[in-house]
Amino acid sequence: MELLQGDALSSARALLGARLCRGSVAVEITEVEAYLGQDDPASHAWKGPTKRNQVMFGPPGHLYCYTMHGHTCCNVVCSPEGLASAVLIRAGRVVDGIDEARRRRPGVPDERLARGPGNLTKALGITIADAGTDLFDERSPVRLEPGQGCGEVSSGPRVGVSRAADEPWRFWITGDPTVSAYRRSKLAG
Repeated sequence: MELLQGDALSSARALLGARLCRGSVAVEITEVEAYLGQDDPASHAWKGPTKRNQVMFGPPGHLYCYTMHGHTCCNVVCSPEGLASAVLIRAGRVVDGIDEARRRRPGVPDERLARGPGNLTKALGITIADAGTDLFDERSPVRLEPGQGCGEVSSGPRVGVSRAADEPWRFWITGDPTVSAYRRSKLAG
């Protein structure tokens, strides 16, 4: 659990370079976004607990999944129980199980297999059914493991959010080709 630092901003940086694994596929995390729960109007937890976001209010180290534009996205819950901060895993580099990831995303160049939150979950085989998974239980289908660390880290505004759009709470490994392109929401103020 040393990857989780008690709040989303610190945990986001700590998760860069860590490995998210499901079955034979492992992805080294290269890009994340922090969401500060009820203190963050862009967070799914901003207005409090709901059936959809209840995992965010649970213990840290669990997977919060949701569907957006037909794709599953996954977040790591990182705050103490009752608070709801989480880190969206935006992109990664496939480091194990590349043939399986290629089968799930045929015709896609290797550096784009897990680029973007929906592509990352597709490459890993994560679905909405994985919501609530304890990422630190060795018997879990989805696991989070320490990595080798990372080099220089950059930060900037989050992608595609309409509220708190300019907060520099997106973090990525500087210069990594697997990092997704920045796109500001058309609805951002």
